[in-house]
Amino acid sequence: MNTPLMNTLWGHVIGAGIVILMLGFIGIWVWAWLPHHRKTFAQLARVPMEDPLSCSVARSNRAGDKDVRR
Repeated sequence: MNTPLMNTLWGHVIGAGIVILMLGFIGIWVWAWLPHHRKTFAQLARVPMEDPLSCSVARSNRAGDKDVRR
């Protein structure tokens, strides 16, 4: 049974949920951009370049190996 009260209540519940999700998103965004996280994020950004497996494959390919399968 659709009553006008239920439709109004449902709209307020959805609106409150959207506000909570938006505040959570903004909170995480602000947390991520805090200055003291910069060093950690810079280190994490370099992790793919420091992968020992990819370095060894690149070195073996430069050494003239035609087929390197691991």
